[in-house]
Amino acid sequence: MFFLVVLSCIFLAQAQHHGDIHYHHHPQPYAFGYSVKDHHSEQHRHETGNGHGAVVGSYGFTDARGIARQVNYVADHAGFRAQVNTNEPGTANQNPAAVHVISHQPHVHRVVEPLAHPVGVVAVPAVHGLGAGLVF
Repeated sequence: MFFLVVLSCIFLAQAQHHGDIHYHHHPQPYAFGYSVKDHHSEQHRHETGNGHGAVVGSYGFTDARGIARQVNYVADHAGFRAQVNTNEPGTANQNPAAVHVISHQPHVHRVVEPLAHPVGVVAVPAVHGLGAGLVF
């Protein structure tokens, strides 16, 4: 039985292989994009390619709280480069790995006020019983 299953698989693989016609498609310029907006947010992406390996594009979003990110990028013979414009909390102007981050988030030092007096904590058993998990 096992032999018949293996033989059937080989036959099906060979039958599919003989019908393939291979075409070589030359690279072509392209462009695509989308923009989606609803009641609370917006997302978009646009990209173009010249058919010779160079790609230019952007993508981004804005959420219901007004937090936004816009990424513009280029990929070509010189590599991938991106510029990120954002107002996301916790970001800062920095340039890691050929990416330029431009943050519009203000740098804020948060000061935590100490408690006026210590707060006591009382430990209370969660289960009453004898032994580990035995309740009578």
